[in-house]
Amino acid sequence: MKSLPTKKNHLLGAALVAAAMALPLSNTAFADAAPERGIVAFKYINYEDSQPDTDRMSVNAYTVSAMAPIAGTWSISTSYTYDSVTGASPHFHSYLEPPAPDGTSGASKIKEQRYSGDLSVTRYLSKGSVTAGTSYSSENDYISRGYSAQGSISTEDKNTTFTFGGSYTTDTINSSNSIAQNMAKRTVAGLVGVTQVLTKQDIVQVNLGYSRGKGYFNDPYKWLERRPDRKESKTVMTRWNHHFDGIDGTSHLSYRYYTDTFGIRAHTFGLEYLQSLPNDWTVTPSVRFSSQTAADFYCPTNPAEDPTMPPPEADNLYSAGSYISLDQRLSSYGALTLGIKVSKRIAKEWLVDVKYENYEQRAGWSMTGGGDPGLAPFSASFFQVGLSREF
Repeated sequence: MKSLPTKKNHLLGAALVAAAMALPLSNTAFADAAPERGIVAFKYINYEDSQPDTDRMSVNAYTVSAMAPIAGTWSISTSYTYDSVTGASPHFHSYLEPPAPDGTSGASKIKEQRYSGDLSVTRYLSKGSVTAGTSYSSENDYISRGYSAQGSISTEDKNTTFTFGGSYTTDTINSSNSIAQNMAKRTVAGLVGVTQVLTKQDIVQVNLGYSRGKGYFNDPYKWLERRPDRKESKTVMTRWNHHFDGIDGTSHLSYRYYTDTFGIRAHTFGLEYLQSLPNDWTVTPSVRFSSQTAADFYCPTNPAEDPTMPPPEADNLYSAGSYISLDQRLSSYGALTLGIKVSKRIAKEWLVDVKYENYEQRAGWSMTGGGDPGLAPFSASFFQVGLSREF
């Protein structure tokens, strides 16, 4: 059976970049009072991933954002992102296939651009705030539109804050290999949370999330790919921030549990420490460890055979109509991310920051065991530089 052409994972162009490009202005969304000053910010990020002896994907992204206060009780925020993706992606598991008989590579070469933007408006109240927003993302084979609303309300002493929100996302997929034509995916998500001030040095937060999606969840550029057309997920996120008065440093501890109807169970532990230094410098080292179980329909490699080929029974599974995926992102694995961020405030209005993270993923690092021994190690690096100005 001939392999299908392959392409990039859309998460690189959407979720990954969006998370990595978060700007300082986003922290003002649920402040107790409307911001007195606005912010304009620019960030650049470079992402590279690889496996042994193979460079795979490269992403370069640029984001410009702005937030402006309005009439003392409102603010408006907007951002625009452009990113370009180049490289190659495997048809299945973690491997780039050997050349085909005609001498061409089994992995498609990718060169693609994505454009996205968002807009949100916040109304500040005496005991909280309400935010409504919309977003749009476009690339040649994938269009995503999103709408969201979120609010917060605090107690009289402002030691306790309750947060709630929801979002609706609609995606349209038209893959360039004609596998998915005018396919749709719709996702509804909700969030409730509480933030509690314990002491002058300690703040804790607990958030509960739920999402429900229906539609096309396949990756049309993967071989032998058939996933359920419905997916539900639940998350629990906890955070604890502690400030050390004597050294003017703050630790951020976090834990996230995730579960979905695909059968994936994931744990993520995070620790970062922000240390203020003389002359308006700050340094923030960080470490994050995550582990997940495999999806119920993940089909592992067979280490006794050629690891670049799927198991021989895969065709039978696919023909029978069963769910199946040979995508390593749905396998059982553990991953470690080490990072450091350095920032410098200049003339009280300008802020410059540089951040670097290195990500390593291994099947054998899974907390629950059961990792696929046939998967190759996976590595990625993130480099980010930002510049912002208050006005």
